[in-house]
Amino acid sequence: MKNQILKTSLLAVMLALTSCASIELSSPKGSFAKGADVGWLPQMEATGYKFYDADGSQKDCLQLLKDRGINTIRLRVWVNPSDDRASGHCSPEETVAMAVRAQKMGMRIMIDFHYSDTWADPGKQAKPAAWANHSFPQLLEDVYQHTYTVLTMLKKANVTPEWVQVGNEIPGGMLWPDGSTNNWVQLGQLLNKGYEATKAVDKNIKVIVHLDQGNNSERFRTFFDNATTQKVKYDVIGLSYYPFWLKSDYTENIADLQNNLNDMAVRYNKEVMVVEVGGEDTKVENTANMLKAVIKAVRNVPNNKGIGVIYWEPEGARSWSHYELSAWMQDGKPSPALDAFKE
Repeated sequence: MKNQILKTSLLAVMLALTSCASIELSSPKGSFAKGADVGWLPQMEATGYKFYDADGSQKDCLQLLKDRGINTIRLRVWVNPSDDRASGHCSPEETVAMAVRAQKMGMRIMIDFHYSDTWADPGKQAKPAAWANHSFPQLLEDVYQHTYTVLTMLKKANVTPEWVQVGNEIPGGMLWPDGSTNNWVQLGQLLNKGYEATKAVDKNIKVIVHLDQGNNSERFRTFFDNATTQKVKYDVIGLSYYPFWLKSDYTENIADLQNNLNDMAVRYNKEVMVVEVGGEDTKVENTANMLKAVIKAVRNVPNNKGIGVIYWEPEGARSWSHYELSAWMQDGKPSPALDAFKE
C-alpha cells in the first residue's frame, strides 16, 4: 500500500510539473516593469505585417518583445472607435482580447483609458460622441460605468490589470471642456470616479494619473498640487518622456527627468513610472543609450518608488504606421535599441 501511495504521489508531482511547463510565468508584482504599448499590433497583423527575429525567422511579436526583456504590455482603450487602421480599433472588446493574449505570454497588464473615441493627449481631449451632450452629473456616471464595465469584462476573461490609467496625458485635463484644468473642481471629481470604479473591481489595481513632458517639474507640480487640493485619489504618477518632441537630445534633459521623478515621489509620496518613452528609429545607438539612461533614472528614485519604463509602440514600424519613434527596423526585425531592456 505504501508503495502504491508513493507511486501515486510521484505521478501527481510529475503531472503538475508537466502542466507547469506549458504555462508562461509572469514577472512578480513589485518587480521593475519593462513594458511596451502595442495598441497597433492587432491591426498590423490583420493587414498582413510580419514580424521577424534577428536570424530571419518569423515569430510572434509579443515573443520577440519578451525575448528582449519586456514583461509588461500597455493597452489603450477607446469608447466607440472607428475602424481606421491607425487611429481606430482599441475598442473594449479588442482590448480584452489583446490583454488575454498578452497575459498568456506571461505579461503584466496596464490599461490606459483615454475616455474618448480616438487619441487623447495634451492637444485634444474630445468627449466620446455618445457622451457629447451629457450633463456633468451624467459625465461622472459615464466615466464610472465605462471604467467599471471594461475592467469587469477583463475580470470575466480572467485578466486583472496591475495598473489602470485614468486619462491619457492630461496636463490640461480631460473630457473638455467640462473636465478642463480651468475647472479643477470638476476634473477632480472625474478623476475620482475613474479611481472609484477601478477599486470597485479590484482594490489592488494601482491607479495612474499621467502627464507628458516628464522633465518639466513646473508642469507636474502645478497639476499635482491642484490634484492634492481637490483630494484626487491615485497611486502612481505616470510620465511621458520623448526628447524628439522636446526638440532636444536626451543628454540635455535626462537630469531634469531624474530630478522630477525624485521630486514627485517625495513631494506626493507616490510611486512614479515612465509610461511612455520613445526614440528615433534611425538613431539606434542614441535610442538605446536614452533608454538605458531613462531606466537608470527610474531605478534611482529613492525608496524603490521608481517602478517601471514603457516604450510606446516599439512594434509600430514606420513602413506600416509612418511613426518615426518605433523601435522596429524596415526588414521587420526589432531594433537593437530594445536590448536596453535586457538585464
